[in-house]
Amino acid sequence: MHPPAVPHGMCLKVINNRNMKGGMGSETNPLRFMDQDYNVLQDYCLKTNQRFVDEFFPPDPRSIGEGLLDPKVMARVEWIRPTVLCPNAAELIVETVSRFDYAQGNVGNCWFLASIGALTFQTKLLHKVVPDGQSFSHNYTGLFHFRFWRFGKWYDVVIDDKLPIIGCQLVFVKSKTLNEFWPALLEKAYAKVCGSYADMHSGRVSEALLDFTGGVHMHYELKTAPTDLWEIMHRAYQSEVLMGCETPAGYEKRLPNGIVVGHAYTVTKVYQVMRGGNPVKLVRSFNPWGDSEWKGDWSDKSPLWNTVSSEDRKQLLVNENGEFWMSMNDFLKTFDNMDICCICPDFLEGKSACHWISKYHHGSWVSGRRSQNTFCKNPQFWLRINEFDKACEQGQNNVLVTLIQKPDKRHRRHSAHHGIGFYVFAMKSEGKLGSSFFHGRKPVVTSEPFQRARQVMKFFRLEPGEYLIVPSTYHPNKSGEFILSILYFFPVFMKNNFSRFFFFFLQNIFYSMDSSKDGVLSFNELQNALEKTGLHLNEDILNLMFVRYGGATEQISLEGFICLVMRLNCMARLTMYS
Repeated sequence: MHPPAVPHGMCLKVINNRNMKGGMGSETNPLRFMDQDYNVLQDYCLKTNQRFVDEFFPPDPRSIGEGLLDPKVMARVEWIRPTVLCPNAAELIVETVSRFDYAQGNVGNCWFLASIGALTFQTKLLHKVVPDGQSFSHNYTGLFHFRFWRFGKWYDVVIDDKLPIIGCQLVFVKSKTLNEFWPALLEKAYAKVCGSYADMHSGRVSEALLDFTGGVHMHYELKTAPTDLWEIMHRAYQSEVLMGCETPAGYEKRLPNGIVVGHAYTVTKVYQVMRGGNPVKLVRSFNPWGDSEWKGDWSDKSPLWNTVSSEDRKQLLVNENGEFWMSMNDFLKTFDNMDICCICPDFLEGKSACHWISKYHHGSWVSGRRSQNTFCKNPQFWLRINEFDKACEQGQNNVLVTLIQKPDKRHRRHSAHHGIGFYVFAMKSEGKLGSSFFHGRKPVVTSEPFQRARQVMKFFRLEPGEYLIVPSTYHPNKSGEFILSILYFFPVFMKNNFSRFFFFFLQNIFYSMDSSKDGVLSFNELQNALEKTGLHLNEDILNLMFVRYGGATEQISLEGFICLVMRLNCMARLTMYS
């Protein structure tokens, strides 16, 4: 037997999770945050003719949090509904959603607002986070809801629309159109998830990017970035991704070149112009302050724009709106790191005959650190890399591992982050491996150095074979829960024509039944997909198969779907000839 997919201490929790039917926690069927049901609350308010007031995120100083506002300023705060601020004129969205709709307020959450800027470019993702059918007119009750991915599950978060103001001005995120309120309400919903507005102070842009997508996260340190990073970014821009970047750490201040230190930005476009017959690679970024732009080459007033064609010059929008162009070389020198979040990372390798397959494991730590006595007690996860098909490119990275630690407290800023990392060992034996296996054995890959962060990730290459992935805390005897995400290349082309046809047949069914377009099948989507193949299972058997192949994530990947259909076909043939 392979090492257990989930540590023993998590067995009861995983069993309970797997027993939930209907894909609870998926983006199409999110969990109710704090057990508040939007539809039930909306119906109650309509029937009783009441305006909703959220008892779990009340309109008072507790929701703002300690230490964010001076006590004298806090005393002036009022909580007012948009319908009172803008009688008969309040709108959730005016015309369309744009990164230019807002500017940062009195909380250091540029990381969150930079992520919103990226979200405004992706309509499908935006509609996941901001559900349709909400307004200040039709069936208005003062109740709104938003959706976020949090540590393996999607949550529907309800709020009332009372917003903190001082003298008719919003305290936190500012709307540039005075009667538009989607930025302020979205910020309030995320503040509720974090615990308070104060809990949003300071963070990494990758955190919100991931919470808006529930997908794959790629992180690049720009001082050691791959030589083809611009090409990766260009392919990413043409896909459904969110991109953000950060300047070097430090107290937020404007430099003479217009860039803000210790600040997060949105990457809004990747483009190439021709100058003097030579290509110039450019990156466009957006400052969520809504002002303070880059003043160097290719900025709004740079004379370099006069050296390109009129067609390329259309990319330049001379406006003090926080958005600016710079060359890729200046981008690498100016910014410290960048993040890409997406549903599927196919853009990483350009044209390839392989497809990314994902596996998600929920687990917990009892002991940690790579020492002979305690390291073997860490959870262990088995991975097999099959022989590469000739259609797959050789020499490229083919495995992406992400380790996310779950918070141990309700309030984001009070959650203690352990130093975390993971090791990858080559192996041939099976079963839970003890200390003798690890003694003196060097890992083939590590995520070192250990980081006191919400997540760590590494993109690397493994040759065909069997491997053991061991997530660990830096200090021993630390407890905590985590999610281990493993993505790896899966060859699309099989060895013979029949297998190739059969694979594409199943692949087409999989993607046609994936109505939510999230790259996995929920319980209902799986039922429809199996019926498309001609397989009809009763509900009890289908539930068992969903648990077996969906795991704790309660979602069926393409690989899992193919394995399930092949196993069912094999069982059918055995029954036929027995």
